[in-house]
This record gives sequence, C-alpha cells and structure tokens, in this order.
Amino acid sequence: VDRTVPMLPEKLCNKLCSLRPHEEKLTFSAVFELTPLGKIIDRWYGKTVIYSDHRFAYEEAQAIIEAGPKVTHESVSEEIKEAVLILHNLASKLRKKRFAAGAISFDRPEMKVEVDEKGRPINVYQKVTKEANWLIEEFMLLANRSVAEFIGKGSRKSKAKTFVYRIHENPNEEKLDGLRRFVNLFGYKLPDSKKPSDVINALLGNVKGKPEEDAVVMMALRSMARARYSTDNVGHYGLAFDYYTHFTS
Repeated sequence: VDRTVPMLPEKLCNKLCSLRPHEEKLTFSAVFELTPLGKIIDRWYGKTVIYSDHRFAYEEAQAIIEAGPKVTHESVSEEIKEAVLILHNLASKLRKKRFAAGAISFDRPEMKVEVDEKGRPINVYQKVTKEANWLIEEFMLLANRSVAEFIGKGSRKSKAKTFVYRIHENPNEEKLDGLRRFVNLFGYKLPDSKKPSDVINALLGNVKGKPEEDAVVMMALRSMARARYSTDNVGHYGLAFDYYTHFTS
C-alpha cells in the first residue's frame, strides 16, 4: 500500500515508456486545436516525438491553479505556468459540457494508508481529487473518446474497423427501483425520468457532506451497469459518450 508496483519491467514503465522530462520519447499522440470555449476545430492522430519540459506532481500543478496568474513560481517558467492555467480553463469547460450532456458525477475520495519504517500501517487518510486531477482526467477522456470516434466512425476513404471499446450500458430499471426504495429510507426522492443521469446527479448533490453520503453513493454505483470491453459499441452511459476506448497510457 505504500508504493507503486510496476505492471511491466521497471526499465520499460519507469524509463523507456515514461514521459520523463528532458528526454525524447517516441509516442502515439492525439493532438487537438481547441477554441477558448473548448470546441474542437482541428485534430490529428499519429506518431510523434515528445520532449517534456517539466514533470509535475498533482500537488504542484494544483498550487499553480489555486495561486492564479499573478503569483511567480520559482521552479516553473512563466510559459509553463501559463500553459497549466490555460489547460485548467479548457478542462473546466470540457467538464461542464460533459455533465450537461448527462455524465454522472461519482467523485469519491481515494483512501491512502501511511506505514512506518517496518511496513506497519499507522494511519489511513482520504486523498481528495481537485482541479489538477480533473485537468488530467478531462484531456484523457478527450483523447480516449476522439480516438474511438476516429476508428469507429470510419471516413470517406475507409470503413469503420473492428475495435475494442470501453462500454457502459444503461442502468437496469429493477436496480434503479431498488435504489429508489433505499434512498426513500433517508427521506430522498428519486423520481422517474427519461434521463436517469439527471436525477442521480441531483441525488448525489443533495447527499454531499451528509452522514449518509457514502451509503447512498455506494448504492447508486451498484445500480449502474458494470463497464466492460466489447467490439460491439453501445456507448458509455456514465460518461455520456457515444464512443469511448482506453487509448491513453
């Protein structure tokens, strides 16, 4: 619980395949041109060489976002600071659009365990996601969604190819009825709706910060279908995407 266990040999995942700063890396990229409102006006997919100027921890990027444009950061150039703030602004627009389209907001804190020098647990604490986490999340979702569309829709020159999608089917009505009965015990209503995502988001907003929040969120999660991989695309209900895959590493 106190360390990262590499999925691949360390020479690959921590060195050759890691976007370490000040090293050229061979990658497959999804490159976008967006308006200040987050609308995609051009996109390109292909082989690239990436040279990273700086490696951030989430906490470092979060400090820049919270401080804003007026504060100088000694370890970061003005150019990089400006890029972080621009990306944060775009990610906020993309996130807002996604929830307006029907995405469901399951923001649950991650539990972390602190251990002593002998590996014995001495503390458990919550790691709450903030804007820096959402920034990375939104651009990962953008790349994943766009690559799935690129292959799944095909083009004038080529037909759509067989592809592995990450799919999430619509919630089961019987499970939604179970959730409805459960939240009634706490005095909440889950009205019938043609768009269940809206009423579920409203419910999650109403229970936020309340003693029953964890129980209601857990039951809402259980009422959802399980996301899975398939070559038959039915879209991703929880993210409100017609096309979705796992492209980013």
